Parts: sequence; structure tokens; C-alpha cells
Amino acid sequence: MSNDSRSHYYDLKQYQYHLPPELIAQYPAEPRDSSRLLAVERNSGAIHDRTFRDLGDYLSAGDVLVLNDTRVIPARLLGMKESGGQVEILLLRRQGQEWEALVKPARRLRPGYRIFFPGYENAEALITGEMDMPGGRRLRLINCDEDVFIAEAGHIPLPPYIERQDESLDAERYQTVYARHSGSAAAPTAGLHFTADLLKKLQAGGVDVATLVLHVGLGTFRPVSCEDIRQHKMHSEFYQVNAETAQTLNRARQKGGRIIAVGTTVVRTLESIYDEAQGYQAGQGETDIFIYPGYQFRAVDRLITNFHLPGSTLLMLVSAFLGAETTRAAYLHAVQERYRFFSYGDAMLIY
Repeated sequence: MSNDSRSHYYDLKQYQYHLPPELIAQYPAEPRDSSRLLAVERNSGAIHDRTFRDLGDYLSAGDVLVLNDTRVIPARLLGMKESGGQVEILLLRRQGQEWEALVKPARRLRPGYRIFFPGYENAEALITGEMDMPGGRRLRLINCDEDVFIAEAGHIPLPPYIERQDESLDAERYQTVYARHSGSAAAPTAGLHFTADLLKKLQAGGVDVATLVLHVGLGTFRPVSCEDIRQHKMHSEFYQVNAETAQTLNRARQKGGRIIAVGTTVVRTLESIYDEAQGYQAGQGETDIFIYPGYQFRAVDRLITNFHLPGSTLLMLVSAFLGAETTRAAYLHAVQERYRFFSYGDAMLIY
């Protein structure tokens, strides 16, 4: 990431940085809350190296910790072409009887093409359409009970930068301890650091905990390819905020409590449902909000997040919240201090 410049906020090159490959975490920290925590003061840019279990030092009674309790489905399916070649399918979102998915290799997988699954004699994936992104396809799972088939044949959808096959430990560790509502193609990774005991400890100190749902899908996965980031098109993702959560947030704001978003998915949801006149609004729908520098935050006071891929919409959101120059300095520090990056990596608190 280059130096802050108003005219350069929209340049994709601003969001690139050098990351030694060995800093990409291949396995999660054990236990969860032993991850490192890079705490960054939003106003001064001061940086503190801490451990995630120290999080309570930065929270106060009356604050609200907002969690995304989406649950990852075993969305990675390994199939075979009619010609015998291997195909990998990542199910992103169910739309009626069809799925939005990423497939690879995708070149010859046109509408009408069928993919077979060794060991599951009748089950097939039928390609029904193409989507406006590399590898994007619509498909139907046929000749099977969808939910049973996915549960039995599906693999935990570890990101491609985790260069190993999924293992038994991932079924637990690539979920948050509070995951409830199935439907996500990736974990809301900022929440992976929490243990049940840490949450109880924070609540015992007077911190409220509220939940919402955003199922991670194409909006998070789609890479930014245009040099002017304003031209990037975010795909919509499903969210749901219940009345209890909306009431908790509005009550906290009225009493001077701070809203701490656990992850970029929570930020995008809260900023989507916030109304200047009425505050936080319960409801459900689709959001395609794209947050980058220049955005004025209304619904979030602090952010817990992981370290994100260069050039990603997630890094742009963090840069909007913290400032591009301060974000650049924080990431440089994290690299120099050998923090672990991406989904199974360490955490960052912006306060």
C-alpha cells in the first residue's frame, strides 16, 4: 500500500503489499484465543502487540460486541467431467433450485454439461448458466437429496492459499464457536479467535453480545480487477438482523456504549441496516455495499478483523475505517513482526 493521497484512494495499486509466503497461516492457533492481536489506535495510529485473550483490556461495560453467527457449509465438492477430468465446485449460494458456484477448470463447462461424483452413483451437477465472473456458474444438484449429499460428499471450503487438503480438525476450527445459521461459503474469520470462556469473561465484565447473520458468498470472494476500484461491482449477500439485536444496539448507543464489529461482514451488515433517523433497523435482505476510503461510517465504532489479501475489498474496507496510510503502516509492522496472515492467521483490533 502506497502513501495516503486523496487522488490515489481509488487506485487498485494502493492496496498491494509484499507478504512473504511463509506468513500465510496453514493451521489455526491452538487454543483459539492464543492468536496474536495487533491493536491499533484509530486516531493516533499507535500500535500495540498483544494476544487475543487480552481483548477485554480494550472493551468497557456497556459496549456491544456484534458477532456474525453464520455457519459454514461443506461447500467444496470434488467431481469428474464426462471425459474423466477432475472438477472442483465451490457452492456459494442457493437461489431457489439452483446454486451460484465457482468451478475450476471452468473453460468447457457450458450450460447443459453434467459433472459426476465418484462414490455417489446417481448424484450429478448440471450446469444451467454462466455468471459474470471467472469460473462463475449456476448449477443444479440432481438425482440426490441436496442437503444429505452436501453433508456427506462436501469438504470444508478452505481458501486456496491454505495449501493442503481439509482435515478433520477443520470441521471444527473453520467454524466460530457460536456458528448457528448454515449457509456460508467461508467463515467470518475474525470470530475464529473467540472461545466460549472468553465470551463469558467479556460478558461478566458488562460487555453485551449481539448476533446477526451475513452468509459469505460472491460479494466477498470476487477479486477486484479494475484499476479504478470504484468500477468494481459487488455481488449481493444475504443478511438478517433480528429485533433483539437492533434494540440492543440502539440502547447501547443511547447510553454511550460503543459498537464493536467482529469482522468485515458485520461492518457491511450494520452499515446497510442503519438509518440516520431511527438507528439500527431489524430486517433481512441482500446487501452489495462496497466500502472503501472516503466512506463515512455511521454504525460501527471499533473493528476486530484478520489480515486480508492484497487488493481485496476487505482490505479496502479496513483502509476506509483506519485510513489508508495507517493501515499500510500497521500491515508493514505485522509483516516485520511475523504475524500470521489470512483466514487462520492473527487478528487486528482498530479502536
